[in-house]
Amino acid sequence: GRHHQIRVQLSFINCNIKGDVKYGAKRTNRDGSIHLFARSISFIHPIKKEKIIIKAAPPKDPLWNELTTLAN
Repeated sequence: GRHHQIRVQLSFINCNIKGDVKYGAKRTNRDGSIHLFARSISFIHPIKKEKIIIKAAPPKDPLWNELTTLAN
């Protein structure tokens, strides 16, 4: 996709990302970050042709902690 495309599309539907002042958030996060996180990514290994799935734990943050409990 294009650079910032997820941020643009979410802003377009008035669903701004927390801390993303470039695309409509009211204020920044204290550390200057935005609350955008990829929980997992998957792809087909180019040689073995097996599906590879990589999952990451969300950052230590009260918002991510709350969303993690909702997702389970």
